[in-house]
Amino acid sequence: MRSEIVKVGLTKTPHRSLLKASGYTDEEISKPFVGIVNSFNEIVPGHIHLRELAEAVKRGILIGGGTPLEFPSIAVCDGIAMNHEGMKYSLVSREIIADSVEIMAKAHGLDGLVLMPSCDKVVPGMLMAAARLNIPCIVLSGGPMLAGNYKDERVDLINTFEGVGKVINNEMSINELLELEEVACPTCGSCAGMFTANSMNCMTEGLGMALRGNGTIPAVYSERKRLAKKTGIKIMELIEKDIKARDIMNKQAFENALALDMSLGCSTNTVLHLSAIAHEAKVDMSLEMINEVSLRVPNLCKLSPAGNDYIEDLNKCGGIYAVMNELNKNKIINSNIMTCEGKTVGELLIEKTNNKVIRDIYNPYSKTGGIKVLKGNLALDGAVIKKSALDSKVVEFVGKAKVYDSEEECVDAILSGKIKSRDAVIIRYEGPKGGPGMREMLTPTSSLCGMGLDADVCLITDGRFSGGSRGFAIGHVSPEAAEGGLIAYVCNEDLIKVNLEKGSIDLLVDEETLAIRKESIKIKSKQLNGYLKKYATLVSSAGKGAVCD
Repeated sequence: MRSEIVKVGLTKTPHRSLLKASGYTDEEISKPFVGIVNSFNEIVPGHIHLRELAEAVKRGILIGGGTPLEFPSIAVCDGIAMNHEGMKYSLVSREIIADSVEIMAKAHGLDGLVLMPSCDKVVPGMLMAAARLNIPCIVLSGGPMLAGNYKDERVDLINTFEGVGKVINNEMSINELLELEEVACPTCGSCAGMFTANSMNCMTEGLGMALRGNGTIPAVYSERKRLAKKTGIKIMELIEKDIKARDIMNKQAFENALALDMSLGCSTNTVLHLSAIAHEAKVDMSLEMINEVSLRVPNLCKLSPAGNDYIEDLNKCGGIYAVMNELNKNKIINSNIMTCEGKTVGELLIEKTNNKVIRDIYNPYSKTGGIKVLKGNLALDGAVIKKSALDSKVVEFVGKAKVYDSEEECVDAILSGKIKSRDAVIIRYEGPKGGPGMREMLTPTSSLCGMGLDADVCLITDGRFSGGSRGFAIGHVSPEAAEGGLIAYVCNEDLIKVNLEKGSIDLLVDEETLAIRKESIKIKSKQLNGYLKKYATLVSSAGKGAVCD
């Protein structure tokens, strides 16, 4: 047992004494130490119920013969942090989570971990820690929120963001928006659509790091509690067999996760997070690999914001392994690799129960995946678009640039009616270094959707877009403005051309003009304090997963 370094032998007498000060008996101390990383807090709806789930996990660990040791992790609600300085801290929290889990596990000689995330950056942060530590680990998420109901139509958080644009466009009254506000988020759990939190929770199954159902069983279902107990039992089996995180998260597992990502039409943030997890797992996962997978994997699902289905619907028709089973019919999935269940992927595959939520592989929404990586002179190291959340008829965009150096400036322009059809809106200095923290841009995309401009205006940023964003929204432009990327030298009225079929994004300005601009335009910098200053110094580009080495 790894925990022997803190409890076995003469020299560990003081250590055992401290453990007994916490109330542990000799019998408990003699058993494997299993850390439960609980990201519970009283702010985030995806985490408000995790105390109860943690108790269920403890029961499972006790059944399996281990000693559960719970400790906390921070968690940010991206929805509450959206569209103000708080969003600068969202992606940043991923690194703090990974670092703190590593510290706790190493400092106390833990034999294994049950990782309990739910929302956006907590899932990848914990998976990064699992890969870095390379000890037995398993994920139990809090589960998705149920969809709300407004005027006999199902709704979620994104409807409230888009409602703001509808009010400004005189398509909804303030009172109607207030009514929507009351019902859009009816239960605890991670917001009901295929946004970043649920995208990453589905990836835990795709990577083989969570039990079947972890990504889709709703937070309020009793089935989630039973899953928690099974997870506690299963971590003991992983410890007994010494099956470590990197034994499961190998290159084939990442290929499966990417294929699942493309078929589900997940958030563009999965590109950022899977790249960072792969980096910790010492697996090479380039943007070229992501595009290669996208080209051969069909898009089978249209979950909110891309369509009118929700995670609860995906759960009813079989969940993640039903999607993977459909992909396996074309041999897209690596079915012979091991998962944390102690079974291969192939042994866990199940048939879907209907063709509405998960389309037949021979009748997909698109023959290629839901996410597309773009490259061109405006994004030499890549940019990302959620193609599945855009009208499939839209293939090319040519428009004149309107340039803003922050999200706030852009939102002001949208809400004051300055953005028109065929505008190419540039939001820069919002990248990992330039933001810093690479903010999500849900407010501008939702406002444009509410105003009916989502397919007619192209948003381009070195920041990110929420998993709830839809429309012609291109993020992760690398190199970013703060690093001297070409996006820093775009001027108002410049022509920008995007071609989704070719995967290109280009600024149509001649080299001589650009050379003059690079001599005369100074790259902006910000006065930073605290953790953001440290982060901006350490963080890599979005093209490399915005990791901090």
